[in-house]
Amino acid sequence: MKRDYEEFKIRINALVAKAQKTPEEGWTMQDGTPWPGNNTRDHPGMIQVFLGYSGARDIDGNELPRLVYVSREKRPGYQHHKKAGAENALVRVSALLTNAPFILNLDCDHYVNNSKAVREAMCFLMDPEVGQDVCYVQFPQRFDGIDRSDRYANRNTVFFDVNMKGLDGIQGPVYVGTGCVFNRQALYGYGPPSMRSLSKSSSSSCSCCGCCSCCCPGKKAPKDPSELYRDAKREELDAAIFNLREIDNYDDYERSMLISQRSFEKTFGLSSVFIESTIMENGGVAESANPSTLIKEAIHVISCGYEEKTEWGKEIGWIYGSVTEDILTGFKMHCRRWRSIYCMPLRPAFKGSAPINLSDRLHQVLRWALGSVEIFLSRHCPLWYGFGGGRLKWLQRMAYINTIVYPFTSLPLIAYCTLPAICLLTGKFIIPTLSNLASVLFLGLFLSIIVTAVLELRWSGVSIEDLWRNEQFWVIGGVSAHLFAIFQGFLKMLAGIDTNFTVTAKAAEDAEFGELYIVKWTTLLIPPTTLLIINMVGVVAGFSDALNKGYEAWGPLFGKVFFSFWVILHLYPFLKGLMGRQNRTPTIVVLWSVLLASVFSLVWVRINPFINTVDSTIVAQTCTSIDC
Repeated sequence: MKRDYEEFKIRINALVAKAQKTPEEGWTMQDGTPWPGNNTRDHPGMIQVFLGYSGARDIDGNELPRLVYVSREKRPGYQHHKKAGAENALVRVSALLTNAPFILNLDCDHYVNNSKAVREAMCFLMDPEVGQDVCYVQFPQRFDGIDRSDRYANRNTVFFDVNMKGLDGIQGPVYVGTGCVFNRQALYGYGPPSMRSLSKSSSSSCSCCGCCSCCCPGKKAPKDPSELYRDAKREELDAAIFNLREIDNYDDYERSMLISQRSFEKTFGLSSVFIESTIMENGGVAESANPSTLIKEAIHVISCGYEEKTEWGKEIGWIYGSVTEDILTGFKMHCRRWRSIYCMPLRPAFKGSAPINLSDRLHQVLRWALGSVEIFLSRHCPLWYGFGGGRLKWLQRMAYINTIVYPFTSLPLIAYCTLPAICLLTGKFIIPTLSNLASVLFLGLFLSIIVTAVLELRWSGVSIEDLWRNEQFWVIGGVSAHLFAIFQGFLKMLAGIDTNFTVTAKAAEDAEFGELYIVKWTTLLIPPTTLLIINMVGVVAGFSDALNKGYEAWGPLFGKVFFSFWVILHLYPFLKGLMGRQNRTPTIVVLWSVLLASVFSLVWVRINPFINTVDSTIVAQTCTSIDC
């Protein structure tokens, strides 16, 4: 078995090496013609079916699932919407070729680690009681190749083992972009089946007391006209599933007329075969589909102009408008009263790779934070979107608000990381004198935070080390990536300026976890380095001042130094990653940080806000009384 594995490994590595080396004249197909995808930014739509209904079978004689390669059309001047656009194209092609009722979504760097994971998801989605209202089943992300100490909190243990489990008890966890099994009907913008029964019961309620129709059978509850206008389009799509059950009884002309009259073409696009597949509750290829023209129809739905003047990316499919389209897509589903499920099997369902060096990790956090800022500045902001009908539960809304406002905590966080150094440089103390009552309240608040953290750790099984790593990187990312995300988001949304922070490698190692010690120049490294230098300078200045003032100054000094050391301790993983293995920090980072720290110190000395302003006349009178 070991020998076979080594031979298989050699063959795979040879294929990878061959695929990575692009020929000068470009790739060619089996018939000798150039591959249309040689120009990655300008090529037609391509579909290749590797396994189909006439394809291979397994050892038990069962037919293997269809394996299809899809490359959507790319043309200059068209907005392709990156990952979200690719996902929507795959949804349309799969609807025409197989139309399975459930969809598994995985990133390209993830693999199936648990062969029973999909079956566990089906237990929720096909449950007769709760399955009809489940839009997706989300699995936690697990990663390979991370160092033992998890220096930069790549595992996100607190988020996946604490926060997501808590959300599972409300309306469901947020969609994190991978490791998720979807209900296809939810992706089409339909509401859950329970919405239909709810609307029927509400329409038959009494207008005077809200009781059922048996009390006042002749009365119906009036509806708010604004609510009717707001939900009219969505109710039309919901009704389509139930009102068009007899569509198979129509001929092709009647079917196309019925679909057009329902305005489905304005929602799903100009493909009658695809539209017919969207109203099939249990999936399956439409009987009207012509096998000879099915591939041509599939290529049509992945053309550049197919989504124009449709609801794709606005109300159906993966939603456009943010680099974190996953959060936005799940939020739209929850606003339609769908609920999601969090599934955590003992054996991780899927595993992937994570960026483990400092610069790449900060840029990953920057992208997530930028997406949250974009959602905050868009019409889909949870602060005001989706209030119609009360479909989104209040606790779920608060959870989504937390996912979009956390980058703004970088502003007070930078102030808190700077204040200890200011107190050391100016000789003042960060905490004012408190009364007895205020001290008791402060102590009670402090103890409640500790007790809450302990209870969360006991409930979730998260270790103290994982919690501490999460706290450390929250500070590191907060003073760097989150801060840049705010400015970049406002520049992009308000001024249309898209700022990119480039990453350039500076050093590399070939040993185990060599990527961990790569130091790359990026603008994100400047703010944390500046805070480190300011606090270190403050500690040195504090000890120097205590040496000059004598024994009485040492007591207050330890109180001041504690807060600076607390900041440095949180930023220690950043300092360790910045120095790398060979202590080769990019010179530009040190120069910029020293410059900013010097400018800040000079400006602070010039302003000197801790000294009361003295009247100039009093100073003049005092000076005249002095015999120079």
